[in-house]
Amino acid sequence: MAVSYKRLWKLLIDRDMKKKDLCAKAGISSASITKMGKNGHVTTEILLKICTALDCKIEDIMEIVPDDKENT
Repeated sequence: MAVSYKRLWKLLIDRDMKKKDLCAKAGISSASITKMGKNGHVTTEILLKICTALDCKIEDIMEIVPDDKENT
């Protein structure tokens, strides 16, 4: 299983926010955003800061998706 942050990027578009705006509002580093852009792992603390800043639930910013390798 893998993590996808497509929901976060869509939410930012819907709210007319840029990634740098999210960094400033949530108090997170651009390195965390870069990791998320590659669907990499970030701490739950980072996810909590994002949810607090955007006033949303965890399922609004991420989802668990099947790994391509598991389907073959």
